[in-house]
Amino acid sequence: MHIELRHLRTIKAIHEAGGLARAAEILNMTQSALSHQVKGLEEQAGMELFVRRSKPLKLSAAGIRMLRAAERILPEVSALEEEFRGLRAGKSGRLHIAIECHACFEWLFPVLEEFRKAWPDVDVDIRPGLAFDALPALWKEEVDVVISSDPEEIDGVTFNPLFDYSPVFVASSRHPLAEKPFVEAEDFRNELLITYPVERTKLDVFSQVLMPAKVEPRAVRQVELTAVILLLVASNRGVAVLPDWVVREVRYNSDYVTRPITEQGISRRLFAATRSEEVSKPFMAHFLRLARTIPVKLQREG
Repeated sequence: MHIELRHLRTIKAIHEAGGLARAAEILNMTQSALSHQVKGLEEQAGMELFVRRSKPLKLSAAGIRMLRAAERILPEVSALEEEFRGLRAGKSGRLHIAIECHACFEWLFPVLEEFRKAWPDVDVDIRPGLAFDALPALWKEEVDVVISSDPEEIDGVTFNPLFDYSPVFVASSRHPLAEKPFVEAEDFRNELLITYPVERTKLDVFSQVLMPAKVEPRAVRQVELTAVILLLVASNRGVAVLPDWVVREVRYNSDYVTRPITEQGISRRLFAATRSEEVSKPFMAHFLRLARTIPVKLQREG
């Protein structure tokens, strides 16, 4: 049996119109041609697709099976056609990204490396200098994506979920807290905490752990690079809290220990905020798809 897309469109049109005459108008063909097409399709199927004695015209059991296939396949074909129209019309564009999550550089670069291969004509830039005013910059069209773990209700902005992660405590294997199965807010009170140089409300260790418990660490040292944070931790010069995707490479290094924060652990979700009307742009949709899948792949490889 040879089924074409026109056959599926025919079945769907007749079902929705309730008769051949109206369906022929919808499909922009004569009723005679439509009737001939249906007859040929029924001959291929070896059974009737319609109960002709009924008014309006009703589908037989075989016709219903074909209608279900049409309802599943035709939207997918339409979506594919739309995607290719977008590819033809939107090969170039702009993807300027502001980051509210300092550690996000660790996974964002692999995402952009894959993205540039598919969209070489899209202008890509990272704007860390806008981190504190990232969402207003998105609204003003100064940037196109904001990476954040703090979604907000903003008209015209969509927070697209990317993936869940866990903030993880990292210390030297020689540190006294290495003996504990997990750490809590009080454990930080006498520690030198090494963090990225961003405001406290943007750091999970403060917003999710220390501030709710009203605990202040003994001291805070700000360091720009993840590699330097890990170097200082390995030298037992302080402790840190980093996303689990950052510490995947040191979990099996005898210089470090990683521990959950609280017995249950903490789970956070990362989002990519975009202007709502741009979510469906082909290159934006591809970027979001990569941003969701690459961190998972990296975790599995780790």
